[in-house]
Amino acid sequence: MSGGGGGSSAPGRFADYFVICGLDTETGLEPDELSGENFEQTPLRRTFKSKVLARYPENVEWNPFDQDAVGMLCMPKGLAFKTQADSREPQFHSFIITREDGSRTFGFSLTFFEEVTSKQICSAMQTLYHMHNAEYDILHTPPTNDKESCSSTGDCNGTSVSKLQRFNSYDISRDTLYVSKCICLITPMSFMKACKKVLEQLHQAVTSPQPPPLPLESYIYNILYEVPLPPAGRSLKFSGVYGPIICQRPSTSELPLFDFPVKEVFELLGVENVVQLFTCALLEFQILLYSQHYQRLMTVAETITALMFPFQWQHVYVPILPASLLHFLDAPVPYLMGLHSNGLDDRSKLELPQEANLCFVDVDNHFIELPEDLPQFPNKLEFIQEISEILMAFGIPPEGNLHCSESASKMKSLRACDLVSDKRNGNIAGSPLNSYELLKENETIARLQALVKRTGVSLEKSSSSHKKDLKIQCDEEEFKIYQLNIQIREVFANRFTQMFADYEVFVIQPSQDKESWFTNREQMQNFDKASFLSDQPEPYLPFLSRFLETQMFASFIDNKIMCHDEDDKDPVLRVFDSRVDKIRLLNVRTPTLRTSMYQKCTTIDEAEKSIELRLAKIDHTAVHPHLLDMKIGQGKYELGFFPKLQSDVLSTGPASNKWTKRNAPAQWRRKDRQKQHTEHLRLDNDQREKYIQEARNLGSTIRQPKLSNLSPSVIAQTNWKFVEGLLKECRNKTKRMLVEKMGREAVELGHGEVNITGVEENTLIASLCDLLERIWSHGLQVKQGKSALWSHLLVQKNCHTLTIPSMSFSFSFFSRHIQNISEIKTDVGKARAWVRLSMEKKLLSRHLKQLLSDHELTKKLYKRYAFLRCDDEKEQFLYHLLSFNAVDYFCFTNVFTTILIPYHILIVPSKKLGGSMFTANPWICISGELGETGVLQIPRNILEMTFECQNLGKLTTVQIGHDNSGLYAKWLVEYVMVRNEITGHTYKFPCGRWLGKGMDDGSLERILVGELLTSHTEADERQCRTPPLQQSPSMIRRFVTISPNNKPKLNTGQIQEAIGEAVNGIVKHFHKPEKERGSLTLLLCGEGGLVSALEQVFQHGFKSPRLFKNVFIWDFLGKWEDAIPEPVCIFEMARNFCRFITAINNTPRNIGKDGKFQMLVCLGARDHLLHHWIALLADCPITAQMYEDIALIKDHTLVNSLIRVLQTLQEFNITLEASLVKGIDI
Repeated sequence: MSGGGGGSSAPGRFADYFVICGLDTETGLEPDELSGENFEQTPLRRTFKSKVLARYPENVEWNPFDQDAVGMLCMPKGLAFKTQADSREPQFHSFIITREDGSRTFGFSLTFFEEVTSKQICSAMQTLYHMHNAEYDILHTPPTNDKESCSSTGDCNGTSVSKLQRFNSYDISRDTLYVSKCICLITPMSFMKACKKVLEQLHQAVTSPQPPPLPLESYIYNILYEVPLPPAGRSLKFSGVYGPIICQRPSTSELPLFDFPVKEVFELLGVENVVQLFTCALLEFQILLYSQHYQRLMTVAETITALMFPFQWQHVYVPILPASLLHFLDAPVPYLMGLHSNGLDDRSKLELPQEANLCFVDVDNHFIELPEDLPQFPNKLEFIQEISEILMAFGIPPEGNLHCSESASKMKSLRACDLVSDKRNGNIAGSPLNSYELLKENETIARLQALVKRTGVSLEKSSSSHKKDLKIQCDEEEFKIYQLNIQIREVFANRFTQMFADYEVFVIQPSQDKESWFTNREQMQNFDKASFLSDQPEPYLPFLSRFLETQMFASFIDNKIMCHDEDDKDPVLRVFDSRVDKIRLLNVRTPTLRTSMYQKCTTIDEAEKSIELRLAKIDHTAVHPHLLDMKIGQGKYELGFFPKLQSDVLSTGPASNKWTKRNAPAQWRRKDRQKQHTEHLRLDNDQREKYIQEARNLGSTIRQPKLSNLSPSVIAQTNWKFVEGLLKECRNKTKRMLVEKMGREAVELGHGEVNITGVEENTLIASLCDLLERIWSHGLQVKQGKSALWSHLLVQKNCHTLTIPSMSFSFSFFSRHIQNISEIKTDVGKARAWVRLSMEKKLLSRHLKQLLSDHELTKKLYKRYAFLRCDDEKEQFLYHLLSFNAVDYFCFTNVFTTILIPYHILIVPSKKLGGSMFTANPWICISGELGETGVLQIPRNILEMTFECQNLGKLTTVQIGHDNSGLYAKWLVEYVMVRNEITGHTYKFPCGRWLGKGMDDGSLERILVGELLTSHTEADERQCRTPPLQQSPSMIRRFVTISPNNKPKLNTGQIQEAIGEAVNGIVKHFHKPEKERGSLTLLLCGEGGLVSALEQVFQHGFKSPRLFKNVFIWDFLGKWEDAIPEPVCIFEMARNFCRFITAINNTPRNIGKDGKFQMLVCLGARDHLLHHWIALLADCPITAQMYEDIALIKDHTLVNSLIRVLQTLQEFNITLEASLVKGIDI
């Protein structure tokens, strides 16, 4: 979190070092090759190496000085030269140095220009110009016949370049040469505003005609040794060269220290873009900020990470990426980096190693490029409105101030297309006018305006008069920045407090002691994600399911688990938990935890008041700067030049510091460093340090690039760590996905949670696609598109180098199918579809292995250090992916729901009974979880056909029948096979029944329930699979063959058990979240379904007077119709029952008697009437005649038990598939 800091034994000083960087006249001009500048540029535009010229003190034990890092970050582009013709305004920027343990040091740097006094340097620059001009003349002399055309157009390339040439030229006799120099403060905490004032006043002292009151050494000594860090909850005043400087630090019950202006971020990007960038950061995408201004990069990065409270960015964090570290953009891990732009190149010229999961933010041009499939932040519209109301109260337009950005004109041209996409994405109203109108309608704003009119004062006046009462010690503008910062931060913090108000309930506390838990941390589940998500409102799920998988969330929960008690709690966690407790108290009376109702922030006033009080009453005033014990003649300076300071007086501080002794108790100093490590454990120090290292390694192998030694061996070592990290991540991901997919069986073995939800499964597969993209991007020689994986697939397809012919066909078949799907527009989308399809077909590992088997192509595409060229790791990676073949995924079918899919049908009639003589016209209708085909006519005597229709999802039923025409209209169908030609899934629909009048139960059409067949093509690679879906029970003939010796097939106990299991299956179905439910048709009509169980009830103990005759249950339901009992209440129920039977008998469909019974059971289940009908039929006199005494239906105890079981279906809203109730209108 921003603002954490301090070493383990820091004595509470405000600043640790004062540093001066610039041109070392002794070593002269050294070109900075690492920054990658073009030597075609004029010498004034090139960069040269800068050096740390001086630092005071030399070193402090609690924060060792990192010369390379400071030198690189103070002047990230090296030295810059200018002449008197150029603008030479001083530039301020801040930076962060992150140590390997994650703790941070903050730097604040002011860069200004000084005249070059060294004649050697001026001569060297002149020589470089002579050389450059000579080369330029050779390269750019225009051919003679082109001269006229040049002069006529007046703007040909040659002249424009020569103008630029003259503008950037340097003539030693005519021009004054200036070089950049930088003064810098290194501090343990991020008091940005105070440090900026200190540096600006120091610079002012050397540029103003009047000398400062004291030598500069006095002020620098004061800030280094006499100004303390303000303790938590206190404010501090100290003296700059020309005026007082005030800073204040929040208490431990407030949001952590953050001192960057949030206003600037919203002005530069606008609310909509900030919220989208914030969402990308929370989901740990790679984020690249791009700006000409170092301070803007820093402000945006620090603001986004500060707004994440209580969560923390756990990965690579380099808000200012020095030019020499550009190779780090190749890192295949989540990162948040800032890249300096030269202001000349546009986005299209920027070659980035990987873009599949990248969020690119052009800060100067109000432009953001988002990764695909970015879920929406919960309650995004209301959230944006709440932020906008605050911004407008401070006079900031919610869409941002375009005059802040470098290319307002570019933005205007983008505006029209942005409006369309914004409205489509459901963002805030598309134009500035609309957003104001939207906010004007808001009740709060309206009440505020009415109040203002009545009192006759403007909002500005009221707020300033309020400050006068309190006598705020800082200027009005600064106070407004404090106010806006805290208001915006409170609104963001409130979103998480509301979203995770009951998070503690779902934390899984370890059963063993903390140390054992810590040792097995990777294998342990620390949060009940499935239960938490099932409690959340539906619209939150796409975001939350992905957020729960992030490293920042895992660290947050780990931290919670490792807290022994309140005192031991990390400060950030303590603040968050206290806020959650308050919300719980408020929500006792109005429980809103589990609704998507938007709860506005109520903590703003209290937070603002705390800051006001600190600024009104300064808690501590530091010692004033004073004359030091300097030799006579020291402390003089020359106007316009920052002097060489006296190191003897600045190298050591005073022997004792009274303020430190009095106000900084040892305990506070000890805890200072702890404030940064908000994710470390409350164990002893060794264990804690060990945990910090391990925790970093869980999410990403490298937390921070080393800013020192950039030798090839160090870069190679860094990439090796990336390779190891990618393999570890692959292992963890595949294990997690398998454990989740295998469900209860895995839980019993001690691995994790029970049911995986569809949302979670989709999230896990999306994160696997992201991982594959990162692996394929690592060490890529030349990028050929946004998706490295898809580019590789296309190159491979075009090379035709696959060694196995069948695989080559499968490969190109896959890629061709994906390319032909018009709904997928982008390369990244195509790569993800390819991965999903390969997983569904259980070919992912095999296909990738084949893709990488062309070693020559891999060598051509990838650098030596790339993951895909590390053979052992590559083998292990493919082995991990092979484990996905153990389970069935429908990740392609369930995601690409609107695409056209070819289906192949095969109808297999009985070979024995004259299928070839069949004369009628058959038809078929296929239904799936996503839709149905409608009736498809099958040409006579054609048993195989292919058709194309929109994705049906997993197939559930087939309706098959014929029109009863011709002489032999009888058809005995054994089964029907349907194959999805893209995914290869084949479903078998068993039948084994006649379709024809006078045959079997007289049915001309039947509903068949399907089963997904196991694929045998990968038998060698598969060792087990999940159980198949239920199959159609039609093979068990649904009529009773009556004979004198007839015995019931099942006893009453078995029948009761079958009923119980069938009902239990339906109950479980409805207890799952809606998106995760399977097919209800299978539970009603499939093998072991409700229809088949009730058939057993009615077949049990049945007696018949006739021999050798097939008698169906439906024949007797018709007889019950004639035997209506007398009592009125029973009479009404019987009338209702008869109405259903009559409606089914009158249906225009040609379903047989068993089909009618199935329809009756389904309608009874839908209308919650089954238990009434069973009671009615058990008491009907005709039952006594038709059933033997042992029959289940005549046993009152068993019937009552059956009724109670069926009553449990009453609470569910059963919706029947259209194929089951076609033609019935009840």
